[in-house]
Amino acid sequence: MGTQGPRGESAELEELLAEVPDGVWQYLALGVALLVGVALLGQSLVFGVAALAVLLAAVTVVSAVEIVDAYDKEALTVFGEYRKLLQPGVHIIPPFVSRTYAFDMRTQTIDVPSQSAITRDNSPVTADAVVYIKVMDAKKAFLEVDDYKNAVSNLAQTTLRAVIGDMELDDTLSQRELINDRINEELDEPTDEWGIRVEAVEVREVSPSQEVQRAMEQQTGAERRRRAMILEAQGERRSAVEQ
Repeated sequence: MGTQGPRGESAELEELLAEVPDGVWQYLALGVALLVGVALLGQSLVFGVAALAVLLAAVTVVSAVEIVDAYDKEALTVFGEYRKLLQPGVHIIPPFVSRTYAFDMRTQTIDVPSQSAITRDNSPVTADAVVYIKVMDAKKAFLEVDDYKNAVSNLAQTTLRAVIGDMELDDTLSQRELINDRINEELDEPTDEWGIRVEAVEVREVSPSQEVQRAMEQQTGAERRRRAMILEAQGERRSAVEQ
């Protein structure tokens, strides 16, 4: 079995740490403070009590102060129950029992991975897109959907397949704006319930299957040869008339 490199181990450690609730670190800090206090008590009772009080106060202050970035809003829960949205700035929250969830209020992009679909005239194609969204109501985004980015991505994937499946192959290749508008319309209603506004949808590429591409190339080549023959025949007729 192979061994992971330092970067892989670091990434795994970061993922594990991200899964640990914020309160765990606060309780851990409190435990360390208690242990230090107990150790100090063994040398000087007065000094140990004072040091322990200072450490407990510091841990409490750190746990009670929440700073929200200028472009964020944060949902605050206390004992797991939703309380309110925190606006940008500095806030005092109940220590040790609170948890916050940040929502970026700026325009965000969501990549829609390549999707396979069958057009109305039974031609297989693949297509991908990018969706531009903005959180308009952070409370809805927190309470109404588990992961709004993943939810928008999944909905955009199914909608992209459905829209392409309702069009002829030639239209999917030539009417990109129509596809964008239809996907945007289909996403509007469900995402509005999540507090999300879809600002734009851009289908980046629609590609027919290799077999269809070869057939199209053959058809294009045949059309070029037909036009060349017509031009050649017209030229010969003009030469004959001039003679």
